[in-house]
Amino acid sequence: MGTVELKSDLHKILDTIENEELLRTVYDFLKQGQKTEKGQFWNTLTEDQKKEVYLSYEQSQDDEKLIKWDDILSFFDVRQNPNKKFS
Repeated sequence: MGTVELKSDLHKILDTIENEELLRTVYDFLKQGQKTEKGQFWNTLTEDQKKEVYLSYEQSQDDEKLIKWDDILSFFDVRQNPNKKFS
């Protein structure tokens, strides 16, 4: 998936979300990444968050635990029904 398709899919997903709290969380996360110098984001995480990242990375090494991107999009039905709203 290239940058253009990734941005397009992100826009489609964001456009379907009606939950303001979730949107605020995504916004804050992206804004933090934009403001933080490259490589400094890690320093903003708590120890529990860092442990979760390490655990996620370890689990991602097992192909059986991975979910294909197309399966995720199908779950949210973004490509098939771009007007679908989630709360």
